[in-house]
Amino acid sequence: MLTLRDRTRRDFLRAGALGFGGLTLPDLLRLRAAQGEPARTPRAVIMICLAGGPSHLETYDMKPDAPAGYRGEFNPIRTNLPGFDVCEHMPLQAKIADKLALVRTVQFVEPMQHELEEVYTGFPKAQHRPSFGAVVSKFRGGDPRLPGYVSLEYGTTTTSYESPQYLGATHRPLQLAGTEGVRTLSLHRDVSPAKLDDRRDLLKAFDTMRRTADARREGADMDAYTARALDIITSPKAREAFDLTKEPVKVRAKYGENRYEKYVYVGTKPDSQWDGHQFLLARRLVEAGVPVVTLRAGLWDHHGNVVSGAGGTIFSGMKTMLPLLDRGIHALVTDLHERGLDKEVLVLVWGEFGRTPKISQNGRDHWPETGFALFAGAVRAGQVVGQTDSRGERPKTRAVTAQNVLGTVYHALGIDWKQKVPDFTGRPIQLLDDGEPIAELVS
Repeated sequence: MLTLRDRTRRDFLRAGALGFGGLTLPDLLRLRAAQGEPARTPRAVIMICLAGGPSHLETYDMKPDAPAGYRGEFNPIRTNLPGFDVCEHMPLQAKIADKLALVRTVQFVEPMQHELEEVYTGFPKAQHRPSFGAVVSKFRGGDPRLPGYVSLEYGTTTTSYESPQYLGATHRPLQLAGTEGVRTLSLHRDVSPAKLDDRRDLLKAFDTMRRTADARREGADMDAYTARALDIITSPKAREAFDLTKEPVKVRAKYGENRYEKYVYVGTKPDSQWDGHQFLLARRLVEAGVPVVTLRAGLWDHHGNVVSGAGGTIFSGMKTMLPLLDRGIHALVTDLHERGLDKEVLVLVWGEFGRTPKISQNGRDHWPETGFALFAGAVRAGQVVGQTDSRGERPKTRAVTAQNVLGTVYHALGIDWKQKVPDFTGRPIQLLDDGEPIAELVS
């Protein structure tokens, strides 16, 4: 009589003989699991930064029973996880809340300005600490044919908050675009991000980079790091990972039919671009073996006269943005699960603070007392950590810091947040002052 293991082995071998016939990827993963395949361990992180300060009260911590002047215009909807209500403009996430983990009580120490250092490093800007991506690059490494850290900030030069600081230039992020050519390790300046969807233009861009690299090797300004980075980005494996045309049209459509959609940020008409395919590119990169990918999605510093509403409000703006974010998160998370990557890849979504619970003529202003962090993938999903008070002003239970959030990332990837590295003067500096991971997510 065949045991369950024998039957599973027989079914798996039969699937192989049939070329996996009608089996789906989840079917194959179940068969592999039943065969006793070793558990997959976390190896990569995708961090999605909602720069500008996303309102917790219009997304994941709505207060419909708060007094007038506090509650917003949107309504909460139930998800497939009790106690995890979300905004009505995020119905796709409502279907996969059991695959998410929400922390509602993140507090920030950075002054109420738009400095992203605390999101990327865990410290205020004045402390000049290495970005978490550089830390992951240093201690996790990766395939030498691929960059150890990729930043998808189109059209920017290397930012201070993504700097490796004293960890060294080899852990600087590879950026896809910029204005300084080889120095920022960008694509050729004549190639716009839109052309990345055209395979011929993409390959031409890489070929141009190769010729540029060859020429600059003869110049004094080509240091070893830049040469190595260019070798990486022009390698066949990297070219494959960056080429979105390798994805079926159906998969690309999950992330957005039109790659460059627009949303309302200022005023009443769509005026800002949303690149949903950044989410897809991030997935392709970590799947290929890149340990850390960061991207910025949207503009979240909403102000506006909510009394007259003539110039647009936080509500009119977010009504156009939230469905785009919702689709991106849903597509990425479901994609990772369908590909069996959910145990290997950690996803983190957050911004530099929340918004003021009390509404003024300026809408909701900056509010570091409370913000959210949304996790998916390689943590314990299907839960909400922490509660805020009835107006969403401050944590009622389980307050955590930005360092705890990044400490959770480090813990998931097997990095000890207490270890020390020498700073520019040679003095040993601990990665985080208090990076105790959020226990509910990792225990």
